[in-house]
Amino acid sequence: MAYDPPTPPTSLPAELVDTLNESSPDQLRDITTYAEELSELKERETHLEEEPDQDEAQERPDDLPDDVPAKATITIKEINDNRYYYWQWRDGDQVRSEYKGPVNSDG
Repeated sequence: MAYDPPTPPTSLPAELVDTLNESSPDQLRDITTYAEELSELKERETHLEEEPDQDEAQERPDDLPDDVPAKATITIKEINDNRYYYWQWRDGDQVRSEYKGPVNSDG
């Protein structure tokens, strides 16, 4: 039984399709992993860029440090099996973070 090759999306450049067609199965798996991680990063960056600027003047949390912009969001990072809150915001081409406190804080 013959297998038909998949049809590439029309949005992909021909050079990329050619490169993928010439790749080994292991390379294609690596490309898949990389592409998924890259798309998640770009989606997070886009989300940070799309934060409305008008909210900055209206809703500034009371516990927000002076050096952290009002558009910052709270994220949780796990370090050495401990979870911590961080303020996170976009600053030009970089995503900045500032420590807020432990997740399991009593106060």
